[in-house]
Amino acid sequence: MDLQNALNDIAEEIAANAAKLEAEADAKDESAEPGPFGIAVATPDGVLTAGAAGTFFPIQSISKVFALDLAMRACGDRVFERVGREPSGDPFNSVIDLERTKGIPRNPFINAGALVVVDMLVGAHASEDTVVELVREQLEGRPLKLNDAVLHEGGDLNRAMLSFMKHHDNLNSPVEEVLSSYAKQCAISVDCGGLAQAGLFLSRTRLDADNAEDAERARRMRKVLALMMTCGHYDGSGDFAVRVGLPAKSGVGGGILAIAPERASIAVWSPNLDQHGNSILGVRALELLAARTGWSVFGPAIE
Repeated sequence: MDLQNALNDIAEEIAANAAKLEAEADAKDESAEPGPFGIAVATPDGVLTAGAAGTFFPIQSISKVFALDLAMRACGDRVFERVGREPSGDPFNSVIDLERTKGIPRNPFINAGALVVVDMLVGAHASEDTVVELVREQLEGRPLKLNDAVLHEGGDLNRAMLSFMKHHDNLNSPVEEVLSSYAKQCAISVDCGGLAQAGLFLSRTRLDADNAEDAERARRMRKVLALMMTCGHYDGSGDFAVRVGLPAKSGVGGGILAIAPERASIAVWSPNLDQHGNSILGVRALELLAARTGWSVFGPAIE
């Protein structure tokens, strides 16, 4: 299969049907113009792109994946003593479960869980830029910016979640320090090629029984990908798993990072979101790519 031709075909199909797709998906902002759309695929051989793949966007909640990996490097499975591993079935910024679970968030990808993960990173590292530094390291020279608007967004709801978790002894660092670090990771801005390149390390899931360090890394990747599959699209995660069949994480900046284990890292971007906060055109493009490549973790392409 010619992957570049496949990406070009998908970008053309998305462009031709953007208005219809967004109307069918009940876009949150019905006044927005359809599109634009970009896609990139990173493999060990390089990065391929199509569409508006050079547009920079804040990765927002996609940063939670990188933060979780760093927290698991520092704390191992002790991470899950303070945050669960179950899908929430609620929006990303819901506070409902925190009361039911006495300050233990359902998973690391809802906002409350991500804040607990950041608290762990603040406690384990001297710098509050840990996630920014990890992403920059993976970019291998590609540009990275911090989105000023995201850096200065109001954080009242997140501050309330942190205070609630502090009440239940599930917060160790100062609230404002956690909020500052969280804002920086959400403000990371890259283009599709950069996001795909940054996520490529997540695709390395092969276990090497003769290398203990490598085997531990692979096990960590498998846990991160499992959570991406079950929790990466909030209350739309089940639908995404059925349609696409790849571990992935979305962000309200319009990006989605998807991983084909041992094959590739895929990034898509389009700003119009569905009712769950996921990119409408991005989800459809990943559905087309998975069907065309046979990369779904649930089975090869149907001939």
